[in-house]
Amino acid sequence: MPTLAKRLIIGLVALAALAIGGTVIYTKFINQADKEFSQSDVEQRLDASDTTGGDTGAPAGTGAPTSDGVDGSWTIGDGSEVGYRVDETINGISTTANGRSAAVTGSLTITGTTVFAAEFSVDMATFTSSESRRDGQFRGRIMDVAKYPKATFTLTAPIDFQQIPTDAGTVKANATGDLTLHGVSRSVTFELTATFKNGRIGVLGQIPIVFADHNIDNPSFATITTDDHGVLEFVLVLGRT
Repeated sequence: MPTLAKRLIIGLVALAALAIGGTVIYTKFINQADKEFSQSDVEQRLDASDTTGGDTGAPAGTGAPTSDGVDGSWTIGDGSEVGYRVDETINGISTTANGRSAAVTGSLTITGTTVFAAEFSVDMATFTSSESRRDGQFRGRIMDVAKYPKATFTLTAPIDFQQIPTDAGTVKANATGDLTLHGVSRSVTFELTATFKNGRIGVLGQIPIVFADHNIDNPSFATITTDDHGVLEFVLVLGRT
């Protein structure tokens, strides 16, 4: 084999090895996706100082509900956060892309053990991840936040938790409502966990998302291959209005 051809092949192999090595370093060490929200995230945020500015609905020095239970209006406070999570491969190596935003607003209304109304929204331009280039793609060609600046959820059926949780206790139920993402509304049903602690309510959940359902193009780009679905995850902290 001519020397030039040998050098060319060796050079190509070396470049391929560098590319694979670089991908491994990025996917395993640099791109450190946040862990999924868990109940411990809810507990930590409910244990933080009350920043809602409203009546906690609990007697001073306790976390127990008042004689009115949890009846009334509750509003999103500090500590609330929404995120996206999508599995992807880069040059054939698996990793996870995720981003989060704390720009969440909304409220819900409770009578007895039932949530009769709830509306929430998040500013799509505020999502950030560990990678600025991903954030640019997210805000631009993927979600087009200039055209679709908000994602919203509106409850369309009451949520009956069956009981008011004791202080630091949790209850689970399914929620059904309209999720509007990328300008397209779809009915979704998902499980959530509610916790009452320190006079506040914490809500934990995930909503599965299929991109095509909201006219979102598959985010795959160049050597990055992304699943056609992901999840919208959230921790909400609410104080009595």
